[in-house]
Amino acid sequence: MGVDREPGHTTASVKPLRTHSSTRVAQNVALSTPLSSSVMAAAYGPRWPGLYAEGVAFQVLSSIRSGPPADTTPITLLHGFTQTAKCWGPFADQLAAATPIVAIDLPGHGGSTDVRGDLKQTATMIASAIAPSVVIGYSLGGRVALHLALAFPELVERLVLIGATGGIDSEIERSQRQSADETLADHLESVGVETFLDEWLAQPLFASLTAQQSMREQRSLNSAAGLASSLRLCGVGTQAPLWDRLNNLTMPVLVLAGSNDEKFSQLGHRLVASIGNNASFMAIAESGHSAHLENPTAASTAVTEWLSKTS
Repeated sequence: MGVDREPGHTTASVKPLRTHSSTRVAQNVALSTPLSSSVMAAAYGPRWPGLYAEGVAFQVLSSIRSGPPADTTPITLLHGFTQTAKCWGPFADQLAAATPIVAIDLPGHGGSTDVRGDLKQTATMIASAIAPSVVIGYSLGGRVALHLALAFPELVERLVLIGATGGIDSEIERSQRQSADETLADHLESVGVETFLDEWLAQPLFASLTAQQSMREQRSLNSAAGLASSLRLCGVGTQAPLWDRLNNLTMPVLVLAGSNDEKFSQLGHRLVASIGNNASFMAIAESGHSAHLENPTAASTAVTEWLSKTS
């Protein structure tokens, strides 16, 4: 099966990821304005070769032991809308017990709050910054991960999608969703982050999240301008549907959804059917849309066991 590279992308120049021996947050690079790759390389390259891109912030988590083997494939984490790289909680901690973790602040979020980019541009920024990885994307991050895997398959050794979709089929519905997201972005800028988060987390989609699991404090660190830009540039209404291209993915793919998340369970099964025999679906018990936050042990175990089977 041939690889259909995402139109408009070029091959990324990738340097190997270096493992560090500290136990938790090894480095958090937060850039308020975009810097050139050469500047980032000069500033951080000696310690973290490969971990830089124009304007993207990184939070790097290492193993809780002295360090995984040199040939251990890292895991790259791509968060959801209104979250940050620090919003993975126990799920990431459990994975980090044996694997180096790179959690990225997506454009408009966290340390990348002033970075702007649509889904294709975001995929290119990430591709310029990571080594070949196991990529895990949640919701918005899942859609970014799909663009990354289609455009730069050489960088995505295995792919895990949590609560993700291949897009909206109907052009009319996409246009309506884009208009709705534009209105929502205007509203966000009007009321501010705190009020918007009250409204956002009150949606039925997040009803099963506890206050602790929602990581509200981390979400509150985002800016209204950054989140609004993410809605306008990366909302699902802006995205051309990927469904008819997903069978070009040749890497192993695991699709996860909460057992109580009916909508994204259905979308998850459709993702698997569209990708083919290299994809599998698993429901995470007693959880909704944020399965990895609501039941982190079950989710991390599912990922770890799947990784061992597909290594």
